[in-house]
Amino acid sequence: MRALVYQNASLILKHDYPLPAPREGEALIRVLITGICNTDLEIIQGYMGFQGIPGHEFVGVVEQICGDVALSHYGHLLGKRIVGEINAACYQSDCFFCQRDMPSQCPQRTTLGIDRRDGAFAEYLTLPVQNLYPVPEQVSDEEAVFVEPLAANFEILEQVHLHPTDRVLILGDGKMGQLAAQVLSLSGSNIAMIGHNAEKLALAEARGIRTYLSHDDAYFSLEDKHPIDVVVECSGSAQGFETALRLVRARGTLILKSTVAAKSTLNLAPIVINEIRVQGSRCGPFAPALHALNQHLFDIQPLISVCYSLNEGLQAFEYAQQKGVLKVLMRI
Repeated sequence: MRALVYQNASLILKHDYPLPAPREGEALIRVLITGICNTDLEIIQGYMGFQGIPGHEFVGVVEQICGDVALSHYGHLLGKRIVGEINAACYQSDCFFCQRDMPSQCPQRTTLGIDRRDGAFAEYLTLPVQNLYPVPEQVSDEEAVFVEPLAANFEILEQVHLHPTDRVLILGDGKMGQLAAQVLSLSGSNIAMIGHNAEKLALAEARGIRTYLSHDDAYFSLEDKHPIDVVVECSGSAQGFETALRLVRARGTLILKSTVAAKSTLNLAPIVINEIRVQGSRCGPFAPALHALNQHLFDIQPLISVCYSLNEGLQAFEYAQQKGVLKVLMRI
């Protein structure tokens, strides 16, 4: 099959990559469309030491299910459009995390396109059948490819109880920041965004979000005039944590969404002195993301910058790394 493969510090397009063989309890999925996210861009900079096919945001069609038990429970998915949770856990009876419904933290897990499992920038991939969710007919491929990053932002609502009176600041106006703004707006909280790009900030403003350019005086006065209860760090930069820590109020909450390959030295004393709660936040629930898309609660189309084919995958990655670009899609 055709696949974009990252190996030996290079991303290359192969036309003869081996077709994946599903194991017992897994499905073979024909990929329809994928999205490039910041984590993919970090992977080709060395994040997680990954080698293989990157990509974890996808929509596909189930072509095969391996195993009689899996087929009996999930046979209705054959031929259907699906999206899939990216963490493939062990689900063993002696696994502390799997038995407590925390498969994303299973120590034996592999992660699609990120850790020891080939990903979605290819014609086919495999995932456990219990990871798969059917896509409603009313939701387009271009909308459904956003389920995984939307779910990651719904995870914030699972982890932190936001009050309507809370002042929430999103640090970063890129892909994740834009989706965070739309999801967190559902909480009724007072949402604001800081970013570098006026055009991107305008997209958030159109959704009723207050915005600040990072070099404006208003940005620097935020911490003095309006204490921020919750800062969501979506900048995608190694310096984002330090900036977020400066903006959040004493006894406030700092939520970390960025994954970066670069290393940085941090002064953690303010966390202790100001009693800051720091919450790492990664993958999240697919069901509410699919429901919200089906109810047309989000405006996804303005977040799509361009769509390439898989054969144009190298150009797609080059374009995705340019400043001002939001979501780059690849139709397989």
